[in-house]
Amino acid sequence: MKQALPDAAESTLHHWRVKQFLEKLDKQPDNKVLDLNNCALKAADIEELIAITPLLPDLEEIDLSWNHSIGGALESLTLQFSHTQRLKVLRLNNCGLTAKDITFLGEALEVIPYLEILDLSWNNNIGGSLSILTPKIPKSCNLKILKVTDCSLTTEDGKSLAQLLHRIQSLEELDLSINKNIGRSLKNITQELKYVPGLKGLNLHMCGLKQDGFQCLGDAFQYLLELKKLDVSCNKEIGGSLQNSAAPLASLRELEVLDLHQCRIMEEDMAALTQIIPLLSSLQKLDLSSNKSVGISSDNLLSRLRFLPKLKSVLLSNCGLQQKSFASLAEAALHLPELKILDLSWNKCVGGNLKLLLKALNLEAELQELRLSSCSLVDKDLACLALVIQDGPLAKLKKLDLSYNHHISDQGWATFYQGIVAFEQLSELDVSLRPTSHCDCGEWFGKLLAALPKLPELSELDLHGWVLSRSQQKQLESFKWDNERNFHFDS
Repeated sequence: MKQALPDAAESTLHHWRVKQFLEKLDKQPDNKVLDLNNCALKAADIEELIAITPLLPDLEEIDLSWNHSIGGALESLTLQFSHTQRLKVLRLNNCGLTAKDITFLGEALEVIPYLEILDLSWNNNIGGSLSILTPKIPKSCNLKILKVTDCSLTTEDGKSLAQLLHRIQSLEELDLSINKNIGRSLKNITQELKYVPGLKGLNLHMCGLKQDGFQCLGDAFQYLLELKKLDVSCNKEIGGSLQNSAAPLASLRELEVLDLHQCRIMEEDMAALTQIIPLLSSLQKLDLSSNKSVGISSDNLLSRLRFLPKLKSVLLSNCGLQQKSFASLAEAALHLPELKILDLSWNKCVGGNLKLLLKALNLEAELQELRLSSCSLVDKDLACLALVIQDGPLAKLKKLDLSYNHHISDQGWATFYQGIVAFEQLSELDVSLRPTSHCDCGEWFGKLLAALPKLPELSELDLHGWVLSRSQQKQLESFKWDNERNFHFDS
């Protein structure tokens, strides 16, 4: 008859087994967190994981994301979840889960009463299966975050999620992004949002949202007074409906992030937003990128950004800005002391007028990221940039994108690189040209090379499109390896 081990000896043995398994995967033991994200687990590893899970009763977080071997093997693992009843976080991103796995997971959720975060994102084969899972989530659970990004969700999945919202009123974040076929049931979902008044984040990026669905969403805003992040980007069919749904946005006084990029916003939408935006006093990030009609009528809206002193990020890439709207933005910038990120890429009107903005930046602002890709910049723009580097707002710049500006001469680049050494905190610089350009490096290359040792934080330098001689390539390669930098150029 096998003799039972004393409790202390058994505990030591359990610890040793867990430690041996984790060290094999280059992980450190932790009684509360089992992080096996992207560990390339094999079938044998899964079997061993199943064996040690009961030895970790204090686990509060399990992350098995980016391990495709989990798919189809969840049954045996979920049976062990009865030993981890303190579990609060379960992440199964990109695990190749199947509809059968979802069935077993649903059964397991019934014995995890304290679950707060469930992330099933990037599992494309579970679409059509959520109706099996959601009814199993205990009504008494305290689920706060649910993410199902890019899971090929269907209309039926959307309806089952709507029913879940009715039951789980503790939800604080819901991410349904990149599920294009869920659009038809978004009306059902938005109607149930009134049951989750504590919702703080709602991500409907690329969900096939249509005008009627967006109008229903507008009706729900009156119940979502704690909402901080709203992302409805890449829903191209909601353009034209903002004029009727923008007014309820004004009730979202806690909103910090509003993402409307690539929504085909129309002029009438802009007129409505112009009235509402100044009322969102907590707003920190505004993304209107890739809405070309913004540039036609944005002067009033952009001038009203001055009423949002907490703004940290303004993204207006590819908005068709015109000189008048650009001037309005410059005037508003004077009143944005917390501005950290500004993206004006693909707005040609910036070229020759950059001084207007740089001189207007609030002196208290500490801009960290400036994107000016494909802005038709000319020599005087770079000269102005070089002059204001040390003047407050640009002193702490970390990322600068000047790519695809082919109107700048060799002398213009040389002047810029002479002044760039003042960017002491610059970590990323992109000065690439379009792939079809293939311009030779001029006298500026020597200026750049001389500046590199004086830029200790610069870790990423992109020079694609420039033709470097073999000697120039060797010089960059030598500096790159000696200083552990990442330089990218065409060889």
